[in-house]
Amino acid sequence: MELPWLGEHCSERTCKQLDFLPLKCDACGDVFCKDHIRYDDHKCSSAYKKNVQVPVCPLCNTPIPVQKGEIPDIVVGAHIDQDCKYNPAQQKQKIFTNKCFKPGCKRKEMMKVVCEQCGGNFCIKHRHPLDHECRGSSQPLSKA
Repeated sequence: MELPWLGEHCSERTCKQLDFLPLKCDACGDVFCKDHIRYDDHKCSSAYKKNVQVPVCPLCNTPIPVQKGEIPDIVVGAHIDQDCKYNPAQQKQKIFTNKCFKPGCKRKEMMKVVCEQCGGNFCIKHRHPLDHECRGSSQPLSKA
C-alpha cells in the first residue's frame, strides 16, 4: 500500500470499501462511498433534518407543516389525534347527482348537461332541445 493516508472507508457496516473520493452525508456527518451516500442507502437516522418534503395526512389528504428538526411521523400522528377533519361518509359521495329535468325521466348524469336555450339540466338522452320539448327560445326548431 503506497499511500495509506489517502481515502477513507465507507461507514456502511456491510461495505467498508476504501474510497479515495469519499462523500460526507450532510445529515449525519458520516463518510460513505458513492454506492451508500443517499439517505435510503445507508438508512440515515438524521435524514428527517434535511428532508424538505411536506407529509400529507393519509386520512384527510391535508398537507401537514413540519418544522425543521421535527420527526414527520410524530407530527402527522399528532394531527390525526387532534386536528384531523377525516369524514368517513365523505368517501362514499354519490357521483351521479345531476337529475334530468324532463318529466318522467329518472336518469342521473355525472356531469351537468345544460340546454343553451332553456338552461335546464338533462340526461344524455334528452340533451337536445327537440328531445325535451324545449320552450326556452322563441325561434322555431327544425326537425333536422
